[in-house]
Amino acid sequence: MIMKEGNGDGMEMERIPSGIPGLDELIENGFPFPSVILVAGSTGTGKTTFCLRFLCQGVSRGERGLFFTTLSEPVHWMLRFSSQFNFMKPEYIDKDIVYVDIGDLIRSGDRDKILEAMDQKIAEIMPQRIVIDPISVVGEMLKEDYRSFLFDLANRLKHWNATTLVTGEVRPGELYPPEIAYTVDGIVLLLLNEEHGDRRKYLEVLKMRGTAHSSGRHSIDISRKEGLVVLKARF
Repeated sequence: MIMKEGNGDGMEMERIPSGIPGLDELIENGFPFPSVILVAGSTGTGKTTFCLRFLCQGVSRGERGLFFTTLSEPVHWMLRFSSQFNFMKPEYIDKDIVYVDIGDLIRSGDRDKILEAMDQKIAEIMPQRIVIDPISVVGEMLKEDYRSFLFDLANRLKHWNATTLVTGEVRPGELYPPEIAYTVDGIVLLLLNEEHGDRRKYLEVLKMRGTAHSSGRHSIDISRKEGLVVLKARF
């Protein structure tokens, strides 16, 4: 069941719970549905963990998930990593969460073939939740076609009845990959700061269309039980 939230003008915004403990209260009870959300951060900030929790939340609600990986990572390696989390069950894969490797297709450099293959798989699975992890690899392969690819991809995704999370690796000095930021409906930053000799992780909702979202950075933790958790303390 998709929740609906009023915006004060009588219009209702359909929403889908993120599954991330502590996040939904910052974004009016969930992500807009349908929408495309960028989850951006450097290596080790929890982007893939965030996305897996999002997909598993869908399974608990009877929703199908589709995970596109751009890295040509075998499914058993992904399962080996994700099985450490209590919320991730091996039986979900290929039944409730379909894992699709599009790495070889991306290396071909044919933007139209990539888009058509993704469209076909979405039409076959009809998921309510989609993940593309990571999108940055595509830019390295498509080069000058990357921006037009992102524009067409975002438009196609918004026509499907699904909420899509797209992960983006950030370069030094960046908050998020600028090429895709203008095409998405929301941006969630996962940040890693060094403070007094320690590394601390934060989450910030930078953008969320149609949503009165919380601003500022929120401390996060990653646990085996719940994955990524937004802590109550605010910084």
